[in-house]
Amino acid sequence: MSKQTLKEKRIAFLATDGFEQVELTEPWEALQNAGAEVVLVSPKSGEIQGMNHDEKADTFKVDQSVHSASAENFDGLVLPGGVVNPDALRMSEDCVQFVRDFFKQHKPVAAICHGPWTLIEADVVRGRKVTSWPSLKTDLKNAGAEWVDQKCVCDQGLVTSRNPGDLPSFCDKAIEEFAEGRHAKQTA
Repeated sequence: MSKQTLKEKRIAFLATDGFEQVELTEPWEALQNAGAEVVLVSPKSGEIQGMNHDEKADTFKVDQSVHSASAENFDGLVLPGGVVNPDALRMSEDCVQFVRDFFKQHKPVAAICHGPWTLIEADVVRGRKVTSWPSLKTDLKNAGAEWVDQKCVCDQGLVTSRNPGDLPSFCDKAIEEFAEGRHAKQTA
């Protein structure tokens, strides 16, 4: 993809302690290389802890608190996985509303691995085809989604993938959706 594909696009990454590091760093780098401005949004201030599976990895500086962030100021959203991260995000009403607002504003969202847990809490998967880490299959079905075991799925601007092995496809499709922008049929 061209370096300028996402020029003048601003993409939020919503995460907190316990995110799977590679599920943040690879999309972050891919979006930056495509020309996007990327912003780390979190319910925490300061730094958040990345994980390599069940081992602590690096810490990352939070750019903006979710409490002061608005989906209006972004062109898209990325939700990295990890088990602890989305479990904590879905317990924060500010985080859930931030996610829901992207759907209300018909903006593309990309979620990988356990990231869709936050989408379930935001009630935005009903009637959508999605994928995720296999343990979320029943949760997503119970929330009204059609779960499939595929590398990458896109449904009305919602991009989902299963695991770090799917990151090349996930990043490519996320860039494509963020470049396209709005999705008129996407609903909250």
